[in-house]
Amino acid sequence: MLQTREIRAGEVSLGGSCPLFLIAGPCVIESANHCHFLAKEIQSIAARCKVPFIFKASFDKANRTSLDSFRGPGIDEGLQILKSIRDELAVPILTDVHETSQVAAVAEVVDCIQIPAFLSRQTDLLVAAALSGRVINVKKGQFLAPWDIEHVVKKLERSGCEQILLTERGTSFGYNNLVVDIRSFPVMREFGYPVVFDVTHSLQLPGGLGTASGGQSHYIEYLARAGVAAGIDGIFMEIHDTPPKALSDGPNALPLNQLEQLLRQLVQIDGIVKEISKPSNSTRMK
Repeated sequence: MLQTREIRAGEVSLGGSCPLFLIAGPCVIESANHCHFLAKEIQSIAARCKVPFIFKASFDKANRTSLDSFRGPGIDEGLQILKSIRDELAVPILTDVHETSQVAAVAEVVDCIQIPAFLSRQTDLLVAAALSGRVINVKKGQFLAPWDIEHVVKKLERSGCEQILLTERGTSFGYNNLVVDIRSFPVMREFGYPVVFDVTHSLQLPGGLGTASGGQSHYIEYLARAGVAAGIDGIFMEIHDTPPKALSDGPNALPLNQLEQLLRQLVQIDGIVKEISKPSNSTRMK
C-alpha cells in the first residue's frame, strides 16, 4: 500500500507511517459552552484511545438547505470560541471558509483550513487558502470523480502549498442520496497526500427532510470500519452529545457516547492494515 507523505497540523503528525488520526466535533458552533464541552470530551476519548485529534466546528454553515436554518455565530464570535478552545486544550483546530475574504482571519486562529465540498473547484478560494501557510483540507465535491481531485491538488501545489489533506465525503447518487466508492481511497492516495474519510457526511441525505438534510447515522460504524480497512489515513466525524437536538446535521452525527467503542475498533483495524502492508523481508532484500 502506498505510504503518503507526513504533514503536521499544530503538534499533530498526520499521514505517512503515523497512526490513524481523528478530525471530530459538532457540525456547527452552537454555543461557546457546548463547543468547549464537546472538545474536552472528544479530546479525552482520543487520548485514551491514543488517536491524534484535531477539533473541528464551523462558525458559519453557508450552504444550509433553508434560509431559516441555523448557520452559526458568524466569523468574529466563532473564531473567538475556536481560539479559546485551541488555547485552553492545546488541540489543533480545523474550520471551513466559504469566501476568499475569510481566509486571512481564519488562518490567524486555526491550524487547518477546510474547503467545503461544493467549493472544491473554486480556484480563487483554493489559491487564497494555499497562500495562508496552513494545512488545507479539501473535501472532494459530491460531483467529482476521485481522479479529478488531481486538478485540485495541482492548484494548491502551484500556489505554494504542500500541506494538503484530501477528504472523501460521498458522491451524489440520484436525488437526496450519496454513495461511497471505496476505490476512491487508493485513487486519491496516489497523489501522495493523506486521505481522510468523512464518514458522517457520507451518510447525509441532502435535502432529504424537505427543509433540511436527513441522514443514516446507524450505518456510521460499518462505513468507518470499511474505510479504515481500505487504508485511509484519518477519519472525520460529526459528533454531538444529543444528535436529535443538534442545530445542524443531527441525523448523520455520531452520538458522543458511541465514539470510544468505535474508535477502539478503528485503531485495531488500522494496526492490522499497517502491519500487513509492511514490505516482507524478501521484498526488502530485493
